[in-house]
Amino acid sequence: MNKTALLAGIVAKLEQDHDLLMRAVQTARDAATHEQSKAENKYDTRGLEASYLAHGQARRLQEIAQALARYRALKVQPHDPEIGIRTGDMLNLRADDGSSRNLFLGPDAAGLRLELGGQAWLVITLQAPLGQALRGLGEGDEVTLSLEGGAKGYAIVAVQ
Repeated sequence: MNKTALLAGIVAKLEQDHDLLMRAVQTARDAATHEQSKAENKYDTRGLEASYLAHGQARRLQEIAQALARYRALKVQPHDPEIGIRTGDMLNLRADDGSSRNLFLGPDAAGLRLELGGQAWLVITLQAPLGQALRGLGEGDEVTLSLEGGAKGYAIVAVQ
Protein backbone atom coordinates (compact mmCIF):
# COMPACT_ATOMS: atom_id res chain seq x y z
CA MET A 1 0.00 0.00 0.00
CA ASN A 2 1.31 3.44 -0.83
CA LYS A 3 0.34 6.87 0.44
CA THR A 4 -1.11 8.05 -2.85
CA ALA A 5 -3.55 5.13 -2.97
CA LEU A 6 -4.44 5.54 0.70
CA LEU A 7 -5.07 9.28 0.32
CA ALA A 8 -7.21 8.60 -2.76
CA GLY A 9 -9.19 6.06 -0.72
CA ILE A 10 -9.69 8.52 2.14
CA VAL A 11 -10.85 11.25 -0.26
CA ALA A 12 -13.21 8.81 -2.00
CA LYS A 13 -14.69 7.73 1.35
CA LEU A 14 -15.15 11.34 2.46
CA GLU A 15 -16.76 12.21 -0.89
CA GLN A 16 -19.13 9.27 -0.50
CA ASP A 17 -20.01 10.36 3.06
CA HIS A 18 -20.46 13.95 1.85
CA ASP A 19 -22.85 12.94 -0.95
CA LEU A 20 -24.87 10.70 1.36
CA LEU A 21 -25.13 13.40 4.02
CA MET A 22 -26.12 16.04 1.44
CA ARG A 23 -29.15 13.93 0.58
CA ALA A 24 -29.93 13.40 4.26
CA VAL A 25 -29.70 17.15 4.95
CA GLN A 26 -32.09 17.90 2.11
CA THR A 27 -34.53 15.25 3.33
CA ALA A 28 -34.39 16.64 6.88
CA ARG A 29 -34.90 20.21 5.62
CA ASP A 30 -37.87 19.09 3.55
CA ALA A 31 -39.34 17.35 6.59
CA ALA A 32 -38.79 20.43 8.78
CA THR A 33 -40.59 22.72 6.34
CA HIS A 34 -43.31 20.31 5.21
CA GLU A 35 -46.88 21.34 6.02
CA GLN A 36 -47.38 18.15 8.06
CA SER A 37 -44.61 19.34 10.39
CA LYS A 38 -46.63 22.33 11.52
CA ALA A 39 -47.53 22.07 15.17
CA GLU A 40 -51.11 21.06 15.76
CA ASN A 41 -50.93 22.06 19.42
CA LYS A 42 -48.36 23.36 21.89
CA TYR A 43 -47.07 19.83 22.60
CA ASP A 44 -46.47 18.89 18.97
CA THR A 45 -42.72 19.13 18.38
CA ARG A 46 -42.32 17.26 15.08
CA GLY A 47 -41.29 20.38 13.16
CA LEU A 48 -38.87 21.48 15.87
CA GLU A 49 -37.28 18.03 16.05
CA ALA A 50 -36.91 17.91 12.27
CA SER A 51 -35.25 21.34 12.26
CA TYR A 52 -32.79 20.24 14.99
CA LEU A 53 -31.96 17.18 12.92
CA ALA A 54 -31.46 19.27 9.77
CA HIS A 55 -29.20 21.69 11.67
CA GLY A 56 -27.06 18.90 13.14
CA GLN A 57 -26.69 17.20 9.79
CA ALA A 58 -25.76 20.50 8.13
CA ARG A 59 -23.01 21.01 10.73
CA ARG A 60 -21.70 17.49 10.09
CA LEU A 61 -21.78 18.20 6.35
CA GLN A 62 -19.57 21.26 6.94
CA GLU A 63 -17.12 19.14 8.96
CA ILE A 64 -16.86 16.60 6.15
CA ALA A 65 -16.38 19.38 3.58
CA GLN A 66 -13.58 20.80 5.73
CA ALA A 67 -11.93 17.38 6.01
CA LEU A 68 -12.21 16.90 2.24
CA ALA A 69 -10.53 20.26 1.62
CA ARG A 70 -7.69 19.38 3.99
CA TYR A 71 -7.09 15.99 2.37
CA ARG A 72 -7.21 17.44 -1.14
CA ALA A 73 -4.56 19.98 -0.08
CA LEU A 74 -2.34 17.37 1.63
CA LYS A 75 0.85 16.79 -0.32
CA VAL A 76 2.19 13.24 -0.42
CA GLN A 77 5.66 13.27 1.10
CA PRO A 78 7.95 10.38 1.90
CA HIS A 79 8.56 9.67 5.56
CA ASP A 80 11.62 11.52 6.82
CA PRO A 81 13.34 9.58 9.65
CA GLU A 82 15.13 12.79 10.69
CA ILE A 83 11.80 14.49 11.43
CA GLY A 84 10.02 11.41 12.71
CA ILE A 85 6.34 10.61 12.52
CA ARG A 86 4.21 13.51 11.32
CA THR A 87 0.92 14.24 9.59
CA GLY A 88 0.76 12.31 6.33
CA ASP A 89 2.60 9.21 7.55
CA MET A 90 1.33 5.64 7.34
CA LEU A 91 2.13 3.47 10.36
CA ASN A 92 1.99 -0.14 11.41
CA LEU A 93 1.87 -0.65 15.17
CA ARG A 94 2.07 -3.84 17.19
CA ALA A 95 0.34 -3.76 20.56
CA ASP A 96 1.60 -5.50 23.70
CA ASP A 97 -1.03 -8.19 23.16
CA GLY A 98 0.48 -9.00 19.74
CA SER A 99 -2.30 -7.42 17.68
CA SER A 100 -1.35 -5.20 14.78
CA ARG A 101 -3.01 -2.10 13.39
CA ASN A 102 -2.48 0.18 10.44
CA LEU A 103 -2.86 3.89 11.06
CA PHE A 104 -2.74 6.99 8.92
CA LEU A 105 -1.86 10.21 10.72
CA GLY A 106 -4.14 12.65 8.94
CA PRO A 107 -4.98 16.33 9.23
CA ASP A 108 -8.67 15.60 9.92
CA ALA A 109 -11.39 12.91 9.85
CA ALA A 110 -10.21 11.09 12.97
CA GLY A 111 -11.90 7.74 13.39
CA LEU A 112 -12.47 7.19 9.67
CA ARG A 113 -11.99 3.52 8.85
CA LEU A 114 -11.43 2.06 5.44
CA GLU A 115 -10.22 -1.10 3.81
CA LEU A 116 -7.75 -0.88 0.96
CA GLY A 117 -5.62 -3.56 -0.58
CA GLY A 118 -6.94 -6.13 1.86
CA GLN A 119 -5.76 -4.06 4.83
CA ALA A 120 -7.82 -2.18 7.38
CA TRP A 121 -6.77 1.42 8.05
CA LEU A 122 -7.76 3.84 10.79
CA VAL A 123 -7.23 7.60 10.51
CA ILE A 124 -5.98 9.37 13.63
CA THR A 125 -4.85 12.97 14.13
CA LEU A 126 -2.30 14.75 16.26
CA GLN A 127 -5.13 15.78 18.59
CA ALA A 128 -5.61 12.16 19.67
CA PRO A 129 -3.53 10.93 22.61
CA LEU A 130 -1.95 8.25 20.39
CA GLY A 131 -1.19 10.81 17.67
CA GLN A 132 0.47 13.08 20.22
CA ALA A 133 2.51 10.21 21.63
CA LEU A 134 3.69 9.09 18.18
CA ARG A 135 4.73 12.53 16.95
CA GLY A 136 8.43 12.66 16.17
CA LEU A 137 9.08 8.96 16.84
CA GLY A 138 10.25 6.41 14.28
CA GLU A 139 10.47 2.73 13.41
CA GLY A 140 11.57 0.59 16.33
CA ASP A 141 10.42 3.09 18.95
CA GLU A 142 7.88 2.15 21.57
CA VAL A 143 5.12 4.21 23.09
CA THR A 144 2.92 3.64 26.13
CA LEU A 145 -0.46 5.26 26.63
CA SER A 146 -2.10 5.55 30.02
CA LEU A 147 -5.77 4.80 29.56
CA GLU A 148 -8.61 4.37 32.03
CA GLY A 149 -8.24 0.60 31.84
CA GLY A 150 -4.48 0.82 32.45
CA ALA A 151 -1.44 1.32 30.27
CA LYS A 152 -1.27 0.09 26.70
CA GLY A 153 2.02 -0.23 24.86
CA TYR A 154 2.77 -0.18 21.14
CA ALA A 155 5.87 -0.84 19.09
CA ILE A 156 6.26 1.08 15.84
CA VAL A 157 6.90 -1.65 13.27
CA ALA A 158 6.89 0.39 10.05
CA VAL A 159 6.49 4.00 8.93
CA GLN A 160 5.97 5.27 5.38
